[in-house]
Amino acid sequence: MSEGSDGLVREPKRDDNGPPGPPRRRRFLNWLLGTGAGALSASVLYPITRFLVPPELEESTTNQVTLPIRARDVAANSGQVFRFGSRPGMLIRTPAGELKAFDGMCTHLDCIVQYRDDISRIWCACHNGHYDLNGTNVQGPPPRPLEEYVVIEQDDQIIVTKDA
Repeated sequence: MSEGSDGLVREPKRDDNGPPGPPRRRRFLNWLLGTGAGALSASVLYPITRFLVPPELEESTTNQVTLPIRARDVAANSGQVFRFGSRPGMLIRTPAGELKAFDGMCTHLDCIVQYRDDISRIWCACHNGHYDLNGTNVQGPPPRPLEEYVVIEQDDQIIVTKDA
C-alpha cells in the first residue's frame, strides 16, 4: 500500500484480475514431479499389461509335413518331437511297432509333451499329466485328449497330416 499525492492510501494496481500464481520455480518442480510420476507409472504398467494380454498368433495353416527322419530309424517303444507348422508334434512307435503322431502340446497349459518309454505313455512334465498311446488323458490335470494326426509311411519316409 502506498500513499497518494492527495494523502489517501491506495492499493497497488495489478495487471491481471486474478490472484497471483505460484512462483515459476514451484510450477516447474510440480511439472517435473508430475511427469516423473507418470513416466514411472507407465514403465511399471506397460510390462504388466504386455504380460497379461499376450500378442495374437496366427494359427498355422500347415496340414501336412514330411519328417526328416526315416521310418526305419524310429525304434520300437520310442518317441520323437517334431515341428508341425508353428506347433510341436510327437511321433511315437508303439511297443507293437505301430507309428502314431499327436499334437505335442499338453491340453492343460500348452507345455510340450514327451514320450516315456519306461511306462509307455506320453507325459507332460509341467504338472505330471499322462496320456495313453491313443492320446487319451489318463492321469493328472489335462482336461481333454491330444489331437491325433494321421501317419503315412511312404518309401521309408514319414508323412504326418491332419486329414486322412
